[in-house]
Amino acid sequence: MTVFKTLLYEVEDGLAYVTLNRPQVLNIYNIQMRDDLHQVLGAIKEDPEVKAVILKGTGEKAFCAGADLSEFLTAPSRIIARQARWERDVWGLFLSLPQPMIAALHGFVLGSGIEMALCCDIRLASEDVRFGLPEAGLGIIPAAGGTQTLPRLIGRAKSLEMVLGGVWMDAREAHRVGFVNQVVPRAQLLPAAVGLAREIMAHDAQAVRTIKEAVNRGLDLSLGEGLELEARLAARVERLGR
Repeated sequence: MTVFKTLLYEVEDGLAYVTLNRPQVLNIYNIQMRDDLHQVLGAIKEDPEVKAVILKGTGEKAFCAGADLSEFLTAPSRIIARQARWERDVWGLFLSLPQPMIAALHGFVLGSGIEMALCCDIRLASEDVRFGLPEAGLGIIPAAGGTQTLPRLIGRAKSLEMVLGGVWMDAREAHRVGFVNQVVPRAQLLPAAVGLAREIMAHDAQAVRTIKEAVNRGLDLSLGEGLELEARLAARVERLGR
């Protein structure tokens, strides 16, 4: 296991575990966590031995209760903040990982916590989970893709209800609208995530990565263009498999 200031990272038999590790402050996302995630996700992206990833949080109360606004809203200057964001594009790294990524969500999942979960491919939640996007009430907007990724997953109306109205969502509603794939008892959350990851890892790694690429890239294409993309990717997998 590798211990960072805000994360724990380990790989076991090809399965990577990225654990948010600031339980004393509900795992809120700060500048140090941004830098730690950038390092870890970059390493995962380039590691052919990693076949799947589980993202989870330590502590009993929260996966991640949002961002540390005392840091992110007091950047030294817009120029420096923009440069740091460009050099450490954590959200772009999340979305560019070729490996499937499963979020194991519990407790409070707020603000940046939701946005991290949205960057994952599959989301599992414990029965105690509570989702919320409080940014509008703080006079800001979700700034890590939430206004774009959430509507693509659960639709425009439900997304605006959460973002504009500050409406919270529990596990049952999150499953009903398709935000999470499964809801399980808290004690079963990590075992369920590991079991699903191992099922995925039992398949050919190149096929798994290509399926993820086909689905994610195809979402931004017309059906015809998506079918053409699928055919090209299928031919590539066949070529590599020879």
